[in-house]
Amino acid sequence: MTELQVKEATVGYPTSQGAASGVGGAEYRQFVSFTVGQEEYAVDIMQVREIKGWTEVTVLPNQPPYMRGVLNLRGLIVPIIDLRCRFGQTRTEATASHVVVIVALGDRIVGVLVDMVSDILTVNTQDIRAVPDMESRDIQDFLVGIVSANERMVAILAIERLTNTRALTDAAAASVAA
Repeated sequence: MTELQVKEATVGYPTSQGAASGVGGAEYRQFVSFTVGQEEYAVDIMQVREIKGWTEVTVLPNQPPYMRGVLNLRGLIVPIIDLRCRFGQTRTEATASHVVVIVALGDRIVGVLVDMVSDILTVNTQDIRAVPDMESRDIQDFLVGIVSANERMVAILAIERLTNTRALTDAAAASVAA
């Protein structure tokens, strides 16, 4: 699945927070899940604007290592974050099989480079578990919860915590100046 119109996937869950009431008053949320290496992560579907196949980006000078550069998306300059690199691993050797998840962070649009999109998960909010305390806080700081989905563990990202606001602003400004 390289191109996905997430809007079509949200039919039947029309709330601004991505939550809907179900049987017995249970509250459900939807997440787009994706993989980075062997790990699976998810973001709230209401933050996802689109998913597109990897294309080369324009590299900008003096950016953090996890910033791949910027992408021109129908006239909108979008900074691209390499999620693997952001998590302190090696830089992704991006190929045509990789995808960029375009997400909205308030009034900013950011792309996140991942290996592949896995699924759209509908989760009872009561099934979202707290992130356990671990020795390394690096990745833990980016997580808001963990959910079990079809016998696999999926870490739910606080996507807004992945970004360094200054790096994103500098990337957008540099692309306009170029």
